[in-house]
Amino acid sequence: MQQLFVAIATMVAGVLGCAAYFWGTNFILDRIFPSNGPSAVKASQNLRIANSIRPWLFLAPAIFALGIYLVYPVIESVWLSFHDKSGINFVGVSNYLWLVNDGEFRQSIFNNFLWLLVVPAAATFFGLIIAALTDRIWWGNIAKTLIFMPMAISFVGAAVIWKFIYDYRAAGQEQIGILNAIVVYFGGDPQAWITLPFWNNFFLMVILIWIQTGFAMVILSAALRGIPEETIEAAVIDGANGWQIFFKIMVPQIWGTIAVVWTTITILVLKVFDIVLAMTNGQWQSQVLANLMFDWMFRGGGDFGRGATIAVVIMLLVVPIMVWNIRNARREMGGH
Repeated sequence: MQQLFVAIATMVAGVLGCAAYFWGTNFILDRIFPSNGPSAVKASQNLRIANSIRPWLFLAPAIFALGIYLVYPVIESVWLSFHDKSGINFVGVSNYLWLVNDGEFRQSIFNNFLWLLVVPAAATFFGLIIAALTDRIWWGNIAKTLIFMPMAISFVGAAVIWKFIYDYRAAGQEQIGILNAIVVYFGGDPQAWITLPFWNNFFLMVILIWIQTGFAMVILSAALRGIPEETIEAAVIDGANGWQIFFKIMVPQIWGTIAVVWTTITILVLKVFDIVLAMTNGQWQSQVLANLMFDWMFRGGGDFGRGATIAVVIMLLVVPIMVWNIRNARREMGGH
């Protein structure tokens, strides 16, 4: 009850604090630049100045938060990457040279590359197919709700669910894991799926695909509904079948949206951490960059220099895709 009370009190205080901030800052601004000045010219000038300042009052808390929680950590991470384990002594590019020669880092890069190849493509493809199919059935909205539900689950929660699906018991014992229960039912031998090197990466990818398919479905479903009916009707009149209409008429018209969904999931994949931590903790050759960074930064006494170096690498991989994604989204919005 105490935790519930603290949570409610925090939310109420946050809402009241925001309201007090916006009311107070606007009150002060209107007093500094009153719109009922001694003359019409002065009043008009004050109104113009106040209106140019007012948007920044609304943006100020977000800018402050971004500066504290985004800009400063980036600068600090870059700075720490040139320092030793303690983060005090300058070591130049030694951490980057270590990174290039470290076998675990190369394994993490390889695994992240596998995730990049499989997860965005699979989640986008399944989302697109489901979006197209659910628009054709009467219970499509119910299906969409069920498919979107995993988005409401945290990555750790999803990992716990799938841990039960992959659960392993020795041969001869009752299998509580769904996958092994099916295998045993058909006469196979149970396997410790998440301990199989290389293949365990794909078993972990299934979890993220399961979560992100709902996201892709919602965005692509909206895009499909925005396709002009005239183009579909013209294709039908010309004798195109269902497959031709879908892949040659509909998909090309929403290709920009598909690219945005693809790149958004790609950015998420580059930062994947929770699923690997909860399922394998990077064991059995399933390590990824974000989990490797966490290990070096906070475990075994911590190594701020090497942990920050891995963080910088992740940032360098994410930023170009994020910039392209934002530009493409703006282009799409401008086209409409």
